[in-house]
Amino acid sequence: MPILSDNEKLERKIISRFQKAIYDYNLICDNDKILIGISGGKDSLCLVDLISRRLKINKPSFSVEALHIRMANIKYESDISYLKNFTESRGIKFNVVTTEFNAMTDKRKSPCFLCSWNRRKQLFTIAQELGCNKIALGHHMDDIIHTTMMNLYFQGSFSTMPVRLKMRKMPITIIRPLCLEEEKDIKQYAINNNYKKQIKLCPYETDSHRNDICLLFNEVEKMNNEARYSIWNALEKNGKLIEE
Repeated sequence: MPILSDNEKLERKIISRFQKAIYDYNLICDNDKILIGISGGKDSLCLVDLISRRLKINKPSFSVEALHIRMANIKYESDISYLKNFTESRGIKFNVVTTEFNAMTDKRKSPCFLCSWNRRKQLFTIAQELGCNKIALGHHMDDIIHTTMMNLYFQGSFSTMPVRLKMRKMPITIIRPLCLEEEKDIKQYAINNNYKKQIKLCPYETDSHRNDICLLFNEVEKMNNEARYSIWNALEKNGKLIEE
């Protein structure tokens, strides 16, 4: 047997976890039309990459488009030509839309919440206009675990971002096919594949507790390197990963 390089081993691990997520959580089915939310970060680029590979297998048979949402009043410099070329070179149609929000309209909500809410609103709107029944987002296992910790510590709720979430008010299901991937693996995969890093200049980026939770979880993993799997198993046992 040929000896695999470290890069080849990592690629096999990432693809294997991606396939397992699709099968274990029934994320992609025949005749699905999926809209990928592509921010331009390593996670969404990895998602485009992996789904484009899956498209070539034809089992299940599905179609995909991608959407990048620009926020006019947030200084986040996306290289649209790079994102378009990255996506369409992999056989996936690229769409872009520009929107904005006014932080003064609801001072009770943080700018991060308003930005996220408006992006999600555009995702749902465009998905339905394109006839998509699913929206794929690039959240990985670390994102889901960090959200669990934030909800527990700040809201007193044991909940998270589900791997598969069926919306109640519209015929759309949100899926997170990178749910079994670790962030450190995606970072290395992005380096190995020369993904271009987008420039982040968001003035509100440091307002969130998410960075603090990330640091806290790193400390927990130092005490128990199986901590992520303990949290994941608890979410699975309590039915928090699938919401119909």
